[in-house]
Amino acid sequence: MDINAAFSIASSGLFNASNQLAVVANNVANQNTTAYATEVANQSSLVGNGVGMGVVSTATTRDINLSLQAAVFSQNATVASLTTQSNALGAIDAVSGTTGAGNDLSSLLGNVQSAFTTLSSSPDSGASQAAVVSAAQSLTSGINAIADAITTQRQNAQNSVVSDVATLNNALGQISQLNNQIVTATQAGQSTASLQNQRDISEQSISSLIGAKFVTGTNGAVQVVTTSGLTLPTDGTQITAGNATINATSAYPGSIPAITLNGSDITNALQGGSIGAAIALRDSTLPTRQAALDEFSSQLANRFSAQGLTLFSDSAGNVPTTGTPTQANYVGFSSQIQVNPAVSANVSLVRDGTNNIAGSATGASAFTTNVAGTAGFTTLISRVLDYALGGYTQSGVAQGNIPTSGLGATGSLGIAYLPGTTLGTFATSLSANDATQVSNVSSQLASETDTQTTLQNQLSTGSAVSVDAQMSDMVTLQNSYGANAKVISAIQTMWTALLAAVN
Repeated sequence: MDINAAFSIASSGLFNASNQLAVVANNVANQNTTAYATEVANQSSLVGNGVGMGVVSTATTRDINLSLQAAVFSQNATVASLTTQSNALGAIDAVSGTTGAGNDLSSLLGNVQSAFTTLSSSPDSGASQAAVVSAAQSLTSGINAIADAITTQRQNAQNSVVSDVATLNNALGQISQLNNQIVTATQAGQSTASLQNQRDISEQSISSLIGAKFVTGTNGAVQVVTTSGLTLPTDGTQITAGNATINATSAYPGSIPAITLNGSDITNALQGGSIGAAIALRDSTLPTRQAALDEFSSQLANRFSAQGLTLFSDSAGNVPTTGTPTQANYVGFSSQIQVNPAVSANVSLVRDGTNNIAGSATGASAFTTNVAGTAGFTTLISRVLDYALGGYTQSGVAQGNIPTSGLGATGSLGIAYLPGTTLGTFATSLSANDATQVSNVSSQLASETDTQTTLQNQLSTGSAVSVDAQMSDMVTLQNSYGANAKVISAIQTMWTALLAAVN
């Protein structure tokens, strides 16, 4: 081997070792960076006329299983969606009381029934009359608390949509910039590993916001495609989500603004992740819960009033009436229901009644209030216990069916469970359904989080930075660097001696 060949081999080895040490240093520096995949410095033999002339550094690549990464991204969307649902439903569950603890809807209604039963033994007792009103107030307060919690969580969902869309726009903007750099580097034959790692951070962020796939083109650029097939913009175009103040009658489409892209409504195309879950909570899950609670409240007020006691009403003493769609006249009544102000002012009305009933063959029988104030009057109390709280509106005439479809402001919502025929069974079914929903989401979240952790660990095992391995490589590279440096130093000494001899 002549001196030129030795110099070529040593200098290329020196350059290659230096390049690999830089890659190792970058890996170690990013060992805790989210979504960072270990970068690998590649090399190939340099040959001239069949003679080895050293090594040449080629493009740095990444050590990553892209299929496994895609599975992690998909699981991120699932877990983020369930987390968003669990937080919202859990907050409502916290104010709904615990079945059997005496503070749930069924128990509060049962307390009203118990208070009337006690009153039936001493109808002239002011204390017993006041106890009925107190139990009724506790029931309406419980209903109001649940209704307010639903509205609060709908508002939180709306706020989350706006903030998450802003985060999504930012991540898409970062991908746009990195796409441009990657395309340029690819065309120039340069390594894009570091740029891809930076882009993966944005992809990781997006994967929790929305269900999406990341499709890489031949030029290295990535397209972001939602599970519904919508291609999200990576050219700087912004997705728009407007602010809104949510109340019981707020609905999308309607008073809640659409999420738009280039002027087109894409709200229903955004599924999965925290954004998709927040949209579903705001527009479907929580309005359905409100519709069920509104229906219970309406049935409660109407069944008592039908027997001659308007115990439950709005602040003006009015009882809801059916419209078209069914709940058109009482959407949000669950947040308004209270003990009739007239009854609160005169508790003896729970014995005497508030309104006469003409009676009909298909509804309640006739009733006349106790205008004389007869102390032992129990007719109304019996009507409440037997009929308002029972399955019949009078002897032999069943209560009307409780609506389970055509609910909400637009009539598009429905209750998926059977409420039964009495207020008691309705309250029990409503509470049980809500509790089951919370439990199912919580259990599913735990299971999906375990799966997410397993996938992340598998991906990490294959692609995450191993400091031990990097340190081992560093020692090897330092030895290689030192050896090549000694060769070059020896060659330099030889050249210096040769030049001195010639001179």
